[in-house]
Amino acid sequence: MTSISGRLTAIVTMLAALMASSAVQARDDALMFPVQDVLEEYKDRLDPDVTFYFGEQSYPEPTKKLGEFVTNKKTNAFNKSDEEACKWVMLSALMQLQDRAISEGGNAVVDIRSYYKKKEVSSETEYECHAGTFVAGVALIGRVAQID
Repeated sequence: MTSISGRLTAIVTMLAALMASSAVQARDDALMFPVQDVLEEYKDRLDPDVTFYFGEQSYPEPTKKLGEFVTNKKTNAFNKSDEEACKWVMLSALMQLQDRAISEGGNAVVDIRSYYKKKEVSSETEYECHAGTFVAGVALIGRVAQID
């Protein structure tokens, strides 16, 4: 027969493990970071022939409107600050939009908004990133255009 103190220790240990694992999995912080920080830090990774316009920034009248596209990128956030992980995943999202613009014959992506879980957040200066313990994610929606 198991002693009461042995059972109590086992129950307390199981409860502590359950609470710790749910706390680790539950983190999904919605954060806003400056777009300009990513554009400046990673300018050598982005094609200078493709221009990005965020939120309601003004842009020249497009000669061609080539469609609206969504990107939803994730990155490993383990052992990175939220800001570092979010910058990296934002770069990945911008590169995907850039590649889409080029493949569609465009040279700009306009009206870019954050689109995490299909919820639009429009800003000329910031993007939304969701950061957890192990994963960070950025989703964007924007229109590819040809601008002269």
